Amino acid sequence: MQEKLDDLASRRAAAHQAGSQRSIDRQHEKGKLLARERLDYFLDDGSFHELDLLARHRAHASGLEERPYTDGVVTGWGTVEGRKVFVFSQDFTVFGGALGEVFAEKIHKLMDLALKVGAPLIGLNDGAGARIQEGVVSLASYGGIFHRNVLSSGVIPQISVILGPCAGGAVYSPAMTDFIFMVRESSHMFITGPDVVKTVTGEDVTLEELGGAMSHASKSGVATFVADDEKACLDDVRYLLSFLPANNLEEPPAEETDDDPERLCPELRDILPDSSNLPYDMVEVIKHCVDDGEFFEYFPYFAKSIVCGFARIDGRPVGVVGNQPKVLAGVLDIESAEKAARFVRTCDAFNIALVTFVDVPGFLPGVDQEYGGIIRHGAKLLYAYCEATVPRISVITRKAYGGAYVVMDSKSIGSDLAFAWPTAELAVMGPQGAVEIVYRRDLQQAADPVARRAELVEEYTAKYANPYAAAERGYVDDVIDPAETRRKLVAGLRMLSTKREELPRRKHGNVPL
Repeated sequence: MQEKLDDLASRRAAAHQAGSQRSIDRQHEKGKLLARERLDYFLDDGSFHELDLLARHRAHASGLEERPYTDGVVTGWGTVEGRKVFVFSQDFTVFGGALGEVFAEKIHKLMDLALKVGAPLIGLNDGAGARIQEGVVSLASYGGIFHRNVLSSGVIPQISVILGPCAGGAVYSPAMTDFIFMVRESSHMFITGPDVVKTVTGEDVTLEELGGAMSHASKSGVATFVADDEKACLDDVRYLLSFLPANNLEEPPAEETDDDPERLCPELRDILPDSSNLPYDMVEVIKHCVDDGEFFEYFPYFAKSIVCGFARIDGRPVGVVGNQPKVLAGVLDIESAEKAARFVRTCDAFNIALVTFVDVPGFLPGVDQEYGGIIRHGAKLLYAYCEATVPRISVITRKAYGGAYVVMDSKSIGSDLAFAWPTAELAVMGPQGAVEIVYRRDLQQAADPVARRAELVEEYTAKYANPYAAAERGYVDDVIDPAETRRKLVAGLRMLSTKREELPRRKHGNVPL
């Protein structure tokens, strides 16, 4: 028996250092952790249970003479803050982290287990894409991962962490997961690399410009979160998990809070500028209302005219959406509509209540927006809110104009509770534009058009640009003192905690993609 145990120990030791010392040193020289070092840092101490430690490729005919254990990916389950998660960590020191048949089979097995058990799946990606030597087998193996991504979508949280290269077909699995984390300077995603781009289009572009973290966070809208280094990135993943349930049949994890649910927010009385045309920071409004001012922003560098993120109110996770007057006056455009729609659907899939702060002057006008499909993209956000069955509360702080008001979780599309501050302006359009249209002939005939316009704007503002006409008709449930906003949100969310609503039976809706 001892001889066999010694043999097992020897094999395990070989598996725990499957890559060469040279490749390990190169990984460290780049400032990157090894696959197992990442798992040790990310998971609770001593909680990792590995699967397929002794797996090896069987592609003997492809010229791969080396057969290291693990085949380039470490898979298993463990815990984060005591909660079960499944995780795979690609090992760049073995075949450059390239995916072959056995590599993929390990991930398939892990994904199947995560779905059966109902626990989050986290992928730590650091690999060179498909293993060229295994040819079409590698490509088909990717297909198995993609298929499981879709089966798991909306059932368990799926999180992709990009910690090195992620190229070609390999990018599509992260693209179908719920969240993508990247690290500045060291993680890259692209379909085709800079050399191919140069050959095909003649464009000179660096690796960082083409597929770096900030490019995807600010321009393409691919990277949800960006961190300065690997450890900070893994810390952020742990923080995100604290807001998410294990699966779609569970409630998100509540925590005890010392932040008084009856706390008033007197600062909100003075947060709006005197002129409705001046900006303010919606993030500050949000932070005053949520527990301990903690707000984990979603896509903070992309589509900045809308703010989305996770917070807690009364100890329970909520998803917060708010127009951002600091950027483009808080208008809805193609990118902001898509960003918010994705966020709303994610929250709805995982039973996270939605709180929406509204200050929207309309949709962004322009030829580029129309040709780019603002109608179709704006409809995505409208669809997402209409489809959401989680508790939904909206707070109108200032402007709520036209179709954009309706889209921003208005009462008419199913918001459970709608509150308005006294400063709220609910109207088809702003006073200036309305006067130009409604009183065009009057203005043309006026002896002093400028003075007459100012007079009419003042009349229109007094009559329509307020929340009281909407309150009379029940389109807002109450006009509240801004200082009471947190109290109203706490009371409303407590009341809605037992909300049950089902959509009509169907295979699936047809989202305006």
